[in-house]
Amino acid sequence: MALRRFRSSSFVHVASAACAALALLSLASAPAEARNWRHYPRSVHAAARAAAPADPAFAALVVDANSGRTLYAANEDAPRHPASLTKVMTLYLLFEQLDKGAMTLQTEIPISEHAAAQEPSKLGLQPGDSITVEDAIKAIVTRSANDVAVAIAEAVGGDEAHFAEMMTRKAHALGMSRTRYRNASGLPNDEQITTARDLSVLARATEERFPRYFKYYSTHEFAYDGEIIGNHNHLLGRIDGVDGIKTGYTRASGFNLLTSVHRDGRSLVAVVLGGRTAAARDAFMESLIRDHFAQASNRGHTAPMIAEAAIPPGPPVQLASLNVPAGAIPAPPPRAAAGPVEEGDEDSAEEGSPPAPTPAAKPLPAPAAAKPQPIAASPPPAKPAPVAAAPAPVAAAPATRPAPAAVAAATPAQLGWVKGPDPAVKGPASDAALAAALRAKATTVAAENAPAAPAADKGGWIIQIGISDDASKANDLLARARAQSRGSLAQARPFTEKVAKGGDVFYRARFAGLDSAAAETACRSLKKGGFACFAARDD
Repeated sequence: MALRRFRSSSFVHVASAACAALALLSLASAPAEARNWRHYPRSVHAAARAAAPADPAFAALVVDANSGRTLYAANEDAPRHPASLTKVMTLYLLFEQLDKGAMTLQTEIPISEHAAAQEPSKLGLQPGDSITVEDAIKAIVTRSANDVAVAIAEAVGGDEAHFAEMMTRKAHALGMSRTRYRNASGLPNDEQITTARDLSVLARATEERFPRYFKYYSTHEFAYDGEIIGNHNHLLGRIDGVDGIKTGYTRASGFNLLTSVHRDGRSLVAVVLGGRTAAARDAFMESLIRDHFAQASNRGHTAPMIAEAAIPPGPPVQLASLNVPAGAIPAPPPRAAAGPVEEGDEDSAEEGSPPAPTPAAKPLPAPAAAKPQPIAASPPPAKPAPVAAAPAPVAAAPATRPAPAAVAAATPAQLGWVKGPDPAVKGPASDAALAAALRAKATTVAAENAPAAPAADKGGWIIQIGISDDASKANDLLARARAQSRGSLAQARPFTEKVAKGGDVFYRARFAGLDSAAAETACRSLKKGGFACFAARDD
């Protein structure tokens, strides 16, 4: 009996020692990916899961870029609006020009009136300006500049409509059969659609074909014209190994993010579409990377390269001509308006002007683990859709107007803004010429429902930020400009100027009471916020 008790006691001691040793060993050999995340509290990731938007526009996908396996999927083949993720394809076609020697990084890209007139986000370039290819790439990656995206489109494709056809053809050649482009920037267009799966294919194809230029997606900041422009992707520098690729936002799309991660021989491509806020989107993306990075292969690149099929040149792209069944790409689900953020204005959306609060969404349950499957160049067959008509040609995208309820927060183009006179070239002679031209072309009377420029301002400087066919819209633009640039416009006097041209009447939105230095400072501040602006003497 004593011997039996001794053996039992010895076994307990030995087992306890073994457990302790195993615990110490496991702590000492914690995987590198776990150590990379140890400074992020577990509560952050739990909160991220809860923050996954129960929004009809939500979709997400995580792909192991080395093996091609899908590690996470939610609505990955459902149609969604890409917003500024569109610019990844814009840059893909620009990278092709660099790759074949048709352009260099120092090639100058001219800025047309059409490019300069794009809505925010933008660099604020003026017609007649130019920008080098390298600066254009950085402006797209950091500020998501819509004016620069259109300039690239015109430099490569001749005009934006033809370039959009080229983008769609390239997408289908890469196997992105559910993607259709109508513009180069991602500004709102109901017919511009893609899927999370298609975007993952584009990200992988870009890195595989253009590794030399893919590095630009990791640009943290960009110095241009005396300004430091930061990247909209807040995960850069926050998560080890993250490449920026691209963020995007419009009211219809929600907050989008396409990114990749390279660390310890592993590589992920991840997509989140339709986030309710930039912060919620970022938290969910962070959680996806944390939860699935260890599942990625570290045995080298074994997945097939993204193949590019040859599509013969022809008339404007129609999905039917590319063997895509009619109705295979239904319209994305509608989203509620997100608040006062302007369409395409990621700066406002992600850096200080969050959308208006919305009712708390129910947590999105984590989808069941997706069955591993390679992502081939051609995605799986599309699900049946209620839309029976074949999509229209690329060149036939109609312009749309906002619903009355959205007018208060609509964009300048949706509110019926028209382009005013080209900006003045700096210098007394050109300023005088511009002022004379303005007086010759217009008959000025007192503005309706707005103060006229005080007589004391004559002989000083004015700035003009827009022109509209509605006095109330002009006044609204003045109020928005003053709210954004309170410091530089503190002493300026807002007024509208009624102008008759033929049978039409327009209202110029202007600020008076400035000297030349104050006018220049105010215009610089407003342009950073995406407003058009030029200064002239008020003789």
